[in-house]
Amino acid sequence: MGRVIAFIFGLISYIVFFGTFLYAIGFVGNVFVPKSIDSGGETSSVSALLINVVLLLIFGLQHSVMARPAFKRAWTQFVPKVIERSVYVLFASSALILLFWRWRPMTDSVWNIENSVGRYVLYGIFASGWLIVLLSTFMINHFDLFGMRQVYYHSRGTTPPEMNFQTRAFYKIVRHPIMLGFIIAFWATPAMTVGHLLFAGVTTVYILVAIQFEERDLVSAHGETYKAYKQKVGMLVPRKS
Repeated sequence: MGRVIAFIFGLISYIVFFGTFLYAIGFVGNVFVPKSIDSGGETSSVSALLINVVLLLIFGLQHSVMARPAFKRAWTQFVPKVIERSVYVLFASSALILLFWRWRPMTDSVWNIENSVGRYVLYGIFASGWLIVLLSTFMINHFDLFGMRQVYYHSRGTTPPEMNFQTRAFYKIVRHPIMLGFIIAFWATPAMTVGHLLFAGVTTVYILVAIQFEERDLVSAHGETYKAYKQKVGMLVPRKS
């Protein structure tokens, strides 16, 4: 019964994540969703700025703190290790849902491309950013990243096989293609508002800072193998030497 419960919990967490991921596309792109980054009643600029920054900080702190190995070691004293990743995914999705719900639009225009060709090009770049994010997760291990691999093997009474450090496809030319995809998706818009600019700017800064912590953890985990990889492949700008 414990295995079944763990699997159901992992599956629910994954479904919540995937729904949140799809909503994020509509939220940032101002398409298909009831509340997007530029929709809703605008509050005062100072109030909106403070609320939005707090929402971004909540997501950033949750995402980074819970991902650190020291936190995981402490956390798994209380949470079964098999669902640790699923719990993380559920918390991350919840932080994003809170951001979508409470985000305050700041609709003053920064730029607005009216040329139809230019708009289509930017929407194409926007879509390519999200596609890079999704494809990149499968180039490592999508279901391990979002907790399903762990609960699946647990449900069968076995331990997941050890995963070695590998570099496939995008990872051969850029070390963090998921983060690169997010940056592309957040900035590629034909109509940039102050609120969208705040979102893109803060998340980009967060990504640049978070990568430093992640790379430190990767060096600790993989040693000289990852150090050599860093020398050969660019962090966010595609490069292979």
